[in-house]
Amino acid sequence: MDLAAEDSLRINVLLANKPLAIRIHESSMTLFGLTGDGEEVQVKLNPDCRDEQYIRRVKEMLSGHVLGSPGGYPVYLQRWTRMGQMRDDNLDQLLLLGEPEAVVAVVCAPGITDELARRAWWAMEDAENARRMLMREAVSEGEMGPVLAEYLVDYLPFESEIEQMMITVSLVLKPGLISDALKQELWKRAKRKPAYYVGFLSACPDAIPEQKQPSARYLELQERLAGIAAENRIAALLLRVHSPAGQAFLETAVRVLKKPGTQEMVTATLDNLALYFSVMRPGERVDLPLEMLEQDAESSMAEPVQAVTEVLEQCPDCVGPIAVMYLLSGLGYGVLRPVLRDTTAIGSLMRRKIEPVITPLLGKIALLQP
Repeated sequence: MDLAAEDSLRINVLLANKPLAIRIHESSMTLFGLTGDGEEVQVKLNPDCRDEQYIRRVKEMLSGHVLGSPGGYPVYLQRWTRMGQMRDDNLDQLLLLGEPEAVVAVVCAPGITDELARRAWWAMEDAENARRMLMREAVSEGEMGPVLAEYLVDYLPFESEIEQMMITVSLVLKPGLISDALKQELWKRAKRKPAYYVGFLSACPDAIPEQKQPSARYLELQERLAGIAAENRIAALLLRVHSPAGQAFLETAVRVLKKPGTQEMVTATLDNLALYFSVMRPGERVDLPLEMLEQDAESSMAEPVQAVTEVLEQCPDCVGPIAVMYLLSGLGYGVLRPVLRDTTAIGSLMRRKIEPVITPLLGKIALLQP
């Protein structure tokens, strides 16, 4: 069946003027179009049947005009498009279908541009869409980056999923997206929402707020290792972790590990620690329990590589810290698997289960905190 004559005419006029995006508010039965000059055109729909049937007709009309097929957007491809496997050559057309899932396909596409992000955001403001788009450099470094980041910061108090909190904070902390004052505000909020700390660990490991003055140990290492740090990755890492920024990073990681709320917080923190110390294992990622990591660290010091030998010549008392750094570079879910196998525990129950692993791990980290 066709649309009401008035609706068909007005929609055809809108399409003839080549809008940049279209959205449909089903609750008010209104179609909106975004014009090239940024204006918004409204078409009040006049259904002659049930609203959902009429909306389906409207979408069929849009699809027939835009894609040459009246079938509409194939929403059954939801999982496929949300994984970012949509071709990039027709993304602009998808934004003209009035179909939310088509907007999500654009948001998830690897080839999304800053301009397409602007159109997609007009078509469907949604926290998950904002996160998806900020994951793309073309968007986070474009004009839409700060817009999406501001929205996500405002939305954070209403976010209930721990994992989404961690991801959101890590995304909005990308350089140039939010002000320093807002970063400080997020840091203050982290006292009540420890999941935010994980976002800081991920996004700015060398720029954690509340850094202390350089320690005597750091100044000592600077004097001993300054001559080789530029060429020696182990020496450079020792200086990095003992610097005020490095100590703030460790202190934040310890803060999370002492009282995590979910398994995701623990796993993400271990992954961030492994990434921080990854130069100890160039190109290598392991999946071992803590006991095996300890044995692995001892073996590495029994037959040290040249970079370690050079450091020990300048700083013989660095054997322990280097072994700890090697251990930390191997952290991952393998450490937790023996104690969290077949459980979805969270909160205090989870903390009791992981205590046999976390307590000795915190003892290791303490060796890097003079």
